[in-house]
Amino acid sequence: MATLAAGLPERLAAAADRRRIAVVPVRGVIGGAIKTGELIRTLDRLRDDHRSRAVLLEIDSPGGAAAASEALYLAAKRLAAVKPVVAWFRGTGASGAFFLACGATRILAFPSAVVGSIGVISARPVVVEALRRIGARVMVTKTGPFKDLGAPWREPTDDERAKEQELVDAIFRRFTSAVREARGFDDAGLARVTTGEVWLGEQAERLGLVDAVGDEEEALAEAQRLAELPRRRVVRVQPRRTVAQRLGLPMAGMGLPGPRWAAEFEGWLRVPRLTL
Repeated sequence: MATLAAGLPERLAAAADRRRIAVVPVRGVIGGAIKTGELIRTLDRLRDDHRSRAVLLEIDSPGGAAAASEALYLAAKRLAAVKPVVAWFRGTGASGAFFLACGATRILAFPSAVVGSIGVISARPVVVEALRRIGARVMVTKTGPFKDLGAPWREPTDDERAKEQELVDAIFRRFTSAVREARGFDDAGLARVTTGEVWLGEQAERLGLVDAVGDEEEALAEAQRLAELPRRRVVRVQPRRTVAQRLGLPMAGMGLPGPRWAAEFEGWLRVPRLTL
């Protein structure tokens, strides 16, 4: 009885302690399964949530739309200015997903996670031959030489190729600027990791892309350490899942087939998925 009474104050203190680590799943293609606006609102709410003393971003994403990826990076950076944010790559942390992680306080990766693909790509079909075969053509009336830049019904001109490259290079500079700031690379180090390659988590650690490798338990321990929490209480922050999502059905929660479905398929095709 005396032993039980002696431990009572500690148990009461633990029960009264509402401080916690918020775990935010970030899974799928940015602009596909990942609804950018919804995720940004979640991160902004956590900034003002005094009970959530640290945030773990549980990432499994091949990246996605450039503007959306940068918007998520800025939201993560705003949050990290207020409380510790740990980005942990569960399976894939590539391209725009790595851009997002650069806003965090620390970046961790599962040892066999695929990390990197730091670069920008613009791809589109050219259907000139297909139109010719079916006897179709497209009439265009425009107000400037670049108004139909990227039109699939004709071959691009040299000036258009140069303009598109200029846009890609401008976005790439924004991406690599965030990588340099987050990871502390010099010019040589930055050039080494911005080739568009992907690496496993352990290789990424040696290259300086992540701070450490570990599983979810180690990622949570790092968030707890950064927040200086004496005990660990974890809450998962995500929208209410549908029955289809709980059953793990493909494309569940993405609504009717549309552009987001196409983005999801295309995004995963660009990054290797390792299987046994």
